[in-house]
Amino acid sequence: MVFDLDLIKNVYKGYKTKVDAARNKLNKPLTLTEKILYAHLHQTTPLNNFNRGADYVNFTPDRVAMQDATAQMALLQFMQAGKSKVAVPSTVHADHLIQARIGADKDLQEAINKNNEVYNFLESVSDKYGIGFWKPGAGIIHQVVLENYAFPGGMMIGTDSHTVNAGGLGMIAIGVGGADAVDVMAGMAWELKMPKLIGVKLIGKLNGWTAPKDIILKVAGILTVKGGTGAVVEYFGDGAESLSCTGKGTICNMGAEIGATTSTFGYDDSMRRYLVATGRQEVVDSANEVAEYLTGDPEVYANPEQYFDQVIEINLSELEPHVNGPFTPDRATPVSRMRAEAEKNGWPLKIDWGLIGSCTNSSYEDISRAASIAEQAILKGLTPKAKFGINPGSEQVRFTIARDGFVETFEKLGAKIFTNACGPCIGQWDRDGSEKGEVNSIIHSFNRNFSKRADGNPNTHAFVASPEMVAAVAIAGDLGFNPITDTLTNANGEKVKLNPPTGWELPPKGFDVEDAGYLAPSADGSGINVVVKPDSERLQLLSPFEAWNGENITGARLLIKTKGKCTTDHISMAGPWLRYRGHLDNISNNCLIGAVNAFSEETNKVKSQLTGQTGEVPLIQRSYKAVGIPTIVVGDHNYGEGSSREHAAMEPRFLGVKAVIVKSFARIHETNLKKQGMLGLTFNTESDYDKIKEDDTFNFLNLNEFAPSKSIELEIVHSDGSTEIITVNHTYNEQQIEWFKAGSALNLIKKENQK
Repeated sequence: MVFDLDLIKNVYKGYKTKVDAARNKLNKPLTLTEKILYAHLHQTTPLNNFNRGADYVNFTPDRVAMQDATAQMALLQFMQAGKSKVAVPSTVHADHLIQARIGADKDLQEAINKNNEVYNFLESVSDKYGIGFWKPGAGIIHQVVLENYAFPGGMMIGTDSHTVNAGGLGMIAIGVGGADAVDVMAGMAWELKMPKLIGVKLIGKLNGWTAPKDIILKVAGILTVKGGTGAVVEYFGDGAESLSCTGKGTICNMGAEIGATTSTFGYDDSMRRYLVATGRQEVVDSANEVAEYLTGDPEVYANPEQYFDQVIEINLSELEPHVNGPFTPDRATPVSRMRAEAEKNGWPLKIDWGLIGSCTNSSYEDISRAASIAEQAILKGLTPKAKFGINPGSEQVRFTIARDGFVETFEKLGAKIFTNACGPCIGQWDRDGSEKGEVNSIIHSFNRNFSKRADGNPNTHAFVASPEMVAAVAIAGDLGFNPITDTLTNANGEKVKLNPPTGWELPPKGFDVEDAGYLAPSADGSGINVVVKPDSERLQLLSPFEAWNGENITGARLLIKTKGKCTTDHISMAGPWLRYRGHLDNISNNCLIGAVNAFSEETNKVKSQLTGQTGEVPLIQRSYKAVGIPTIVVGDHNYGEGSSREHAAMEPRFLGVKAVIVKSFARIHETNLKKQGMLGLTFNTESDYDKIKEDDTFNFLNLNEFAPSKSIELEIVHSDGSTEIITVNHTYNEQQIEWFKAGSALNLIKKENQK
């Protein structure tokens, strides 16, 4: 079955005309990114030579994908939009709420037992509004999308930052908050600032122990976690064409870790092979008719410096395997230097766990290459020094790797085969002993390694590597192990060396599955009732946020001034809090509890300006809300890095925070704040961050003149009566200011639908 084939054919039908018109208007050859973006301009948007990094542009994405944790809030919002059916093909994937503990079957059943109310809600609301539903155990959203929905030259949005994974099949796929998804599902235009373009030229060919994962680990080291902000990364060159489709997906997936809007590759034979292998020959037939329009123009790739804002070149033949971390995905270390780096920094060399899978590296190719290392360990008499955990990416992958013997290979090494779900990658891991807080190291093939992310232990040093490198290092139990040069001692006391991994790009006997886990929606959902119990702990119908009164915000107090990295994990933790993702009041009890207080360097402890006492952040904020005192949050660089979760914006909004003022924002979080009717502002002078004191009062002086490109003056009143006036900037355009005035973007949608 090919999903949405008519839609795909229709997209391709108009491709040549739209791209040719854009090429003529811009009067230059086009990158792939430009072709896709201009081919998806909203019908009300005039064709212009938009300024990268400056102009907001309206687009029409082809589809929407949501995972179960974010879908709850997205669909609760959609239910208020006044629509009877989604306007574009949309899906929900139940992958985030399954905790890894014992093993696949028992963990899945436990998840169904615990989350039955949420699953029933998601299934019924999907059925009512024409949304495809992928059941618990069907797989991780991004792997399922790659296998079933992604297509070259398409454009999609998804309520997860790793939606970008679909760039492996030549899409522009972008992670967004739920409010953005509501716009598109309601048939409205979707707004995005025209991105800058970063070109990555890949030459040479991967060999030996080096994998596609090492390319993005290298790029992350070059660009850092914020170097891709506001940009699309486009990979090209002979080296790019030599990569598998799922390898491309891995690279695009971790583009989220450099802050990129998305990443993509041009249509090539690897994509054709993957589409055919996953039963989509008809998509290949249609794509081939416009193949030259599904990659960058030859002139662009011949002289990339003329067409990209930044160009990076990587020679794959010389690339060394990398291990990134701990605590940040951009700390890149070649494997040959890891032992020295670990010893210098005091990182624990002993590896306790090796985890393979996640949406980043759970393809057939990934598992087969890692299994080849596991097979060697068995044949050479090696006993793993670390524990193994495996998360297949989808039921189709799991069924196929079980058929082909890879699951049995890992089980011989004592591996736990977890459910086809996110599991440890997002903190859904009930790890024995993590509550003790012991200092330890783990290595995984995931994408993020922030403090506490995997197991809740701030002392777990998590390192990111390719699946084959994870397998080798876990077998050795040694972070400093370099399989290229080092040997291991087997049970007979013999020195043995691991050979480079081998594997298959695609299963030689084809993919197979008995039940992929898909439920199609009813053709007419008008008679379906979606029930949310008033006393539910898990789900809560939403009430609209209040509109702005048009006046300056005065007498505001500081809730918290955060220091250093403040990701969406710090603002709205996942792990056990995932159970409340559909209940705004309950989940707001985790608001900013992971953020570091700049004044005390403690977490979840701030000073109340009402009592002078310290307390937990959510409780202090609720006390301000109870007496009608507005508050602000102050932050450092790249505030809101990480996940697309809009809860990180909705929680402070719900609790009464009026503005977030930082040195710089991560893209998705800034947009989420705007969508929810909050002020997301940046210091005009970064050193003004240092002027903010714990007991200050804040008065906005000209917010009543809120306008595009007009800075806002903020008066700081110190406790000694002295005052300072600082300037804060914003990126709101006229439409986004209307969101703020209305109280949220959703409030405007409701108003439009009531006309």
